[in-house]
Amino acid sequence: MKRRVKAKLIDEVGLQRTIARLAHEIVERNKGIEKLAIVGIRTRGVPLGQRIVRKIQEIEGKEVPFGILDVTLYRDDFKYKHPVVRVTDIPFAIDDMNVVLVDDVLYTGRTVRAALDALIDFGRPASIQLAVIVDRGHRELPIRPDFVGKNIPTSVGEEVRVHVKEIDGEEGVFLLQ
Repeated sequence: MKRRVKAKLIDEVGLQRTIARLAHEIVERNKGIEKLAIVGIRTRGVPLGQRIVRKIQEIEGKEVPFGILDVTLYRDDFKYKHPVVRVTDIPFAIDDMNVVLVDDVLYTGRTVRAALDALIDFGRPASIQLAVIVDRGHRELPIRPDFVGKNIPTSVGEEVRVHVKEIDGEEGVFLLQ
């Protein structure tokens, strides 16, 4: 069944503002960037995480380690018999780091649970925090974000999609029905 766009919730400029605000909140909560690392969850968490890293580097004038995490093999809700596994690339030690996981939409919490399991295989961070562009509710697991771009209450029949130019060719947050 094809879903139709019910509303555009955030436009391109709003998405840029959201990322800037999240970057400032991350720096403030972590009291700088000394032990900070950002890890984007595939797929859309990667370009969003990269944007947050660039904004933090503008603010602080220093580099922030960035990694890419694929959680496919850690999921408990496989939809396919032959999942497509992509590269995980975390080119730094996460031990004793404050790692911020970045994802586009937080819904049931299952992707984040898989990301936590995957990340722990790389070491023992001092803390793991979660930044999302949209929190739409309907959690199945006791997971909550530390940094939220926008809370968008939805019904179960609705879907929230974040589009980024790098993947979708357009920017924005859309409510689908």
